[in-house]
Amino acid sequence: MMHAAVVRSFQAAPAYGTIDVPQPTGGHEVIADVLAAGLHPRVRSQANGSHYTSEETLPLIPGIDGVARLPDGGMVYFVAPDTPYGTMADKAAVDLRRSVPLPEGADPVAVAAAMNPAMSSWVALRRRIDFQPGGQVLVLGATGNSGQMAVQIAKLLGASRVVGAGRDADRLRALAALGADEVVSLAGDPEEAADRVAAAASEVDVVIDYLWGQPAELAMLPLLKRRSDRSRTLSWIQIGSVAGPVAAVPSVALRSADFRLLGSGQGSVTTAGYLAEFPTLIDEIVAGRLRVDAMPVPLSQVAEVWTSPSDSGRRIVFVPTHADKDSAPT
Repeated sequence: MMHAAVVRSFQAAPAYGTIDVPQPTGGHEVIADVLAAGLHPRVRSQANGSHYTSEETLPLIPGIDGVARLPDGGMVYFVAPDTPYGTMADKAAVDLRRSVPLPEGADPVAVAAAMNPAMSSWVALRRRIDFQPGGQVLVLGATGNSGQMAVQIAKLLGASRVVGAGRDADRLRALAALGADEVVSLAGDPEEAADRVAAAASEVDVVIDYLWGQPAELAMLPLLKRRSDRSRTLSWIQIGSVAGPVAAVPSVALRSADFRLLGSGQGSVTTAGYLAEFPTLIDEIVAGRLRVDAMPVPLSQVAEVWTSPSDSGRRIVFVPTHADKDSAPT
């Protein structure tokens, strides 16, 4: 048996308890000690059954990725296999084909906190489009963890100008230190906010959209109408739907400009594609070139933390008791 966060109802928070240790299902799997597992928005939707990949199987251990210590002593970042056994537990089944070794001295908490929010924009810019250094980027939803990371990643990959748009005034001001050249407030009247976005970002080459819903719907046409050359490609990459799962796309937006609307996530990028990006991204995180505000929390406190108001400026990372020596707070 092992300790884990266990979901027994999609209507309730995970509870800390005991459950059977998973068993390896093939020659590529080993049972490893989990050192750190991040509480990402994707994990919350996994735990309440609302994510589009959910198979509604209970009981369920949430957690889609983490850092673990292998039986041979090596430390890896890994993505959980597609089973009800996730990463928020003392132990996890690690498929070695879905893991990447970490350098000695890497901070497990920092890696577990940063990889998921970083991966969304990293893969979008490197796998979904042919992003070239010198391009300009708008990040819609730049004040959340993933949005803050997207600002940094766009600059790291050579963006000449990054515009960050979000609602939280304090976090907007903090974006300049992360590389944002201009910020736009989405607070107040939605149509006025959309006009502000259009004025600031009419010449961008890429929109990384974590919001969707009304903010995306209202901003599309004003932004396209202000472009100096509508035949120059604008790639709108839909990643998250914090503001709503549906946005009406005006047909004229697709006819009157070279407007390319696409998504980035599980299914649109192969597992092999994600795995190929892990080593370079990990190097950037370990080197400190990508910043994340990580908050380590004992796994035993999962129920209390799960139901507490979330702070989108910090990424909670659950640390099993046995991992304390490997996971010093960052």
